[in-house]
Amino acid sequence: MASGPEIGSVAPDFTLPGGTLTDDGFVRRDHTLSAARGRAVVLAFYPGDNTAVCTRQLCSYSSGLETFEGLDAEVWGISPQDVDSHESFARAHDLRMPLLADTGREIARAYKVAAPGIGVRRSVFLIGPDGVLRWKHVALLGATFQSLGTLAEHLSGIKNG
Repeated sequence: MASGPEIGSVAPDFTLPGGTLTDDGFVRRDHTLSAARGRAVVLAFYPGDNTAVCTRQLCSYSSGLETFEGLDAEVWGISPQDVDSHESFARAHDLRMPLLADTGREIARAYKVAAPGIGVRRSVFLIGPDGVLRWKHVALLGATFQSLGTLAEHLSGIKNG
């Protein structure tokens, strides 16, 4: 399996359609990684909306958004489902971070996390405010996920580094 982008290299840029659940509804727009420069971005690739582990993972990150905000970081969930599926998923579980639709898995391939059978390997990439990849974790099986505490610890290192 290829290792994907290397720590210390500029993260592959992309633009994907997505949406974010707000108090006013589900706001759809394109998200471009390079446009987020100046803040850290957590890219959380996950196999599918409304699956057991993915739901626990995204609920954990959504309920911890204040922690991410305190570290001047955004969290973007990325999976192969379309934006309509993401809207239903976000509304069902009150997920408040952008959920992006990589329906053709082009971005998953760019990050070397596309996987036969499951579509996408559960993985997390921490991108610094300068667009440089600072930390990553790619699961082999994906039955567990990186905790909010682990991500906050690594983000703290980025912010203070």
